[in-house]
Amino acid sequence: MDGSSYYFPAAAMGAAIAFKGPALIRGWRDPLLRSVGVLLALAGLVFLFAAPPTIAAVNEVTGIPNFSAPLVYCLLSAFSASCLVLIINWRGGPPEVTRRLTRRWIAAYSVVGVALIVLFALGDAPVERLRDLDTYYANTPFLREMIVLYLASLTVAGVAMNVMCWRWAVQVHGWLRAGLLIIAFGSLCNIPYAVAKFIAVVARWNGGNLDGLSTNVAPVLASVGAQITAVGFCVPLACQRIGDSWNTWSTYRRLGPLWRELKPVSTHEDRAVRISWWSPAELQVTQRESDIHDGMLSLYPYFDSEVRSHAYDAALAAGSSPAQAQAEADAAMVTAAVRARAADPEGKVINSAEAATAPSASTEGPRDLVRMSLALRQSPVVAAARGQAATRSESDFHERTS
Repeated sequence: MDGSSYYFPAAAMGAAIAFKGPALIRGWRDPLLRSVGVLLALAGLVFLFAAPPTIAAVNEVTGIPNFSAPLVYCLLSAFSASCLVLIINWRGGPPEVTRRLTRRWIAAYSVVGVALIVLFALGDAPVERLRDLDTYYANTPFLREMIVLYLASLTVAGVAMNVMCWRWAVQVHGWLRAGLLIIAFGSLCNIPYAVAKFIAVVARWNGGNLDGLSTNVAPVLASVGAQITAVGFCVPLACQRIGDSWNTWSTYRRLGPLWRELKPVSTHEDRAVRISWWSPAELQVTQRESDIHDGMLSLYPYFDSEVRSHAYDAALAAGSSPAQAQAEADAAMVTAAVRARAADPEGKVINSAEAATAPSASTEGPRDLVRMSLALRQSPVVAAARGQAATRSESDFHERTS
């Protein structure tokens, strides 16, 4: 793998951090968001400092041959710990248990990091090795132990991640399970990575040479595993966000028939504050619901409880559930009220003394606006009520003009 093979995923991780930066800053006290930020940062740093050109630059700046080795190994250990911590905080549970497990893993891998630095300082690595340090110094005292320690820590992290992900995956469904399975697969790559490294190192111990496993095969496995793991963490969050947006826009669309039905009597065209078409979906839905409630409020004096009662009975007789029948009845009452309001351009009903006491439907609790809207478009009961209201309005018009 050349430098670009490392720098490209490092840049991708950096872009992810930049994209999520504002949210991470605002929610830094949230353990889950903090874990995500640390994970992305460490993943980017691992790829950045593991690239051969960066290894050479760091060694040159520090003036210590192979100084990059313990640096990269410590970053790998920290990345492994951050994955475990993120899974623990993502899974949730009693706060004291989550904090205790988090501290244990952080403490364990902090000890590993310190031990790696100490072992490197005790060893002797005068010849700079950019790609094959593990096998070149496989028989060097203290460096040998350092190599074994970092490989063992990666193996433990890979196994622990798989165990936690699989245990959690069998308890959940949907995108969360998909994400956990992807993470488990990505973490599984740590194990063949460590195995390839171990085989090459053991071959050196026994006088053999399988360095290709360490210099060519293992880096590919590490890169693929880290990127798959990052994708696994992103999939549930991204898909959940997409799903929420889809549901919100779906609600906005399904409210359309009721919003258009009330448009002739609504005052939303004259409102002082207008939202733009590119406003968030949640704001669009809130505005549409507000318009609907304003329209229904203006129709309040024209609501006829008898229309609603007859429509409710008709819907039940047609096989609708009580909740659906209530929505159809409300929709029938609204469509009849719209036509009654249109037949009263002078607003006599509103100005009459009966307007304060006539409506009685407002005390029946909140209405399901989405079901009402769908009923306006689909329910034969509502269609029948609309036709009867139109006929009644037309006859009232002839009576006034005769």
